[in-house]
Amino acid sequence: MWVLLLQLFLSVYSRILIEMGELSMSEYVAAIDQGTTSTRCMIFGKDGAVRSVAQKEHPQIMPQPGWVEHDALVIWERTCEVVRAAMADGGLTAANLAAVGITNQRETTILWDRATGQPVYHAIVWQDARTKSFIDELARQGGQDRFRAVTGLPLATYFSASKLKWILDEVDGARIAAKRGDLCFGTVDSWLIWRLTGGPDGGAHVTDVTNASRTMLLDLTTLRWDADMLTAFDIPSTVLPEVVPSSAAEPWGYTTAAGPFGGEVPVCGALGDQQAALVGQACFHPGEAKNTYGTGCFMLLNTGKTMVPSRSGLLTTAAYQFGDAPPVYALEGSIAYTGALVQWLRDNLGLIASAPEIEALAGSVQDNGGVYFVPAFSGLFAPHWRPDARGVIAGLTAYATRGHLARAVLEATAFQTREVLDAMNRDSGVPLQALKVDGGMVQNHLLMQFQADILDVPVIRPVVAETTSLGAAYAAGLAVGFWRDLNDLAKNWRVDETWIPAMGEEERSHHLDAWRKAIERSLGWVA
Repeated sequence: MWVLLLQLFLSVYSRILIEMGELSMSEYVAAIDQGTTSTRCMIFGKDGAVRSVAQKEHPQIMPQPGWVEHDALVIWERTCEVVRAAMADGGLTAANLAAVGITNQRETTILWDRATGQPVYHAIVWQDARTKSFIDELARQGGQDRFRAVTGLPLATYFSASKLKWILDEVDGARIAAKRGDLCFGTVDSWLIWRLTGGPDGGAHVTDVTNASRTMLLDLTTLRWDADMLTAFDIPSTVLPEVVPSSAAEPWGYTTAAGPFGGEVPVCGALGDQQAALVGQACFHPGEAKNTYGTGCFMLLNTGKTMVPSRSGLLTTAAYQFGDAPPVYALEGSIAYTGALVQWLRDNLGLIASAPEIEALAGSVQDNGGVYFVPAFSGLFAPHWRPDARGVIAGLTAYATRGHLARAVLEATAFQTREVLDAMNRDSGVPLQALKVDGGMVQNHLLMQFQADILDVPVIRPVVAETTSLGAAYAAGLAVGFWRDLNDLAKNWRVDETWIPAMGEEERSHHLDAWRKAIERSLGWVA
């Protein structure tokens, strides 16, 4: 009896000390990176090195053109599987972990029953364009930028608010249950934190400022849900999570013994995936930027404590907020299809058997053969914001081969990034001198060299290219004192490889002119 009481006392006392930052017996921090096509768990040491990693894909559900869904329960299952696999691979238990951080595909919308944990509908993915008619009607009433002053965002199907409204309107009984307080809304961070911390048995219903800033329901200045935005989208406040900092002053909850970590670990860090990459790249000073090459492509420029309104088709967004410190903001350019285009080439056309094969296929030809691919599968995102656009392959001749098409697929990512960088330079007034890059596609040397060539600035890859996961780990580790401050994090950042521009201005201009012609031909396909 006395032994049990002593163990209980020591457990509670240790937890108090950990929360106060006065005890850190654990050697690692875990990050769950829940992305559009897969879920990953990575476990990091204090130097930012990876101890173990596990990853699994999940199905993409496309009921009709322009619709993209995920099964939220499958996402939770994959999360449990990769956590257990990473823990086993590292030979770790919950006692080895100081904290858990979450990073996630943003804008993807889930609505679930708070008593049972059952989603009322599939998760509607950020790429989904089913709410176009509603968004168009809002724009007709007040223009595409009618809510930008409050939210930092243009009207677009991209963001969560219209997706949530669609579920409430179209799923039988959903709106009534929501008004009763029976349902929880969240982006994927909210869903996973709620599940990890107990689910129906007291799980924490929260979302961090970065994910909240992508719903189109948040006042970007106050970082609170905006009553006028809730009215505009007809969303009851009863479904909303609590908005919290990206790095918690105190844990939102603890993982459970029955959960995938097998014991109690504080859950105290969360960042949308692109903001997490900004943190993982140690872009802590205004003017520093990174570009992440994943399912989509996302460039963020740190603007410090100042919100910079965009006049060039970019987004103003929350970059991060650590503890009680003021929030930091960013300008962002969002591109919908980059890595997903390679996946499409693999799965839909069967031109390659695995994604890495595209580099060799694209390298089998000297250039793109005059072929340009605009992957506007669900419209064009930044800087155009044209939901009426659709994918176009332009410049085809009988000379074109599989290699030319593969090269055009890779180059599409670089061209779209150039458009975003030009917009960012116009908005910030400070031309970027170099670009930090991360994500799965940065292992492709052909793409990275072409990216440097078409941007005409050096492209720099860090040692840890999966900076999204690292950023989530940093947010959680800061909360418990595993890392003391931003200087600790910056010391971990190291250069792995740099690509220097080698293309002449005449050739660069020719490519950009052809790309702009291809963009023009992609517009106006959907009324």
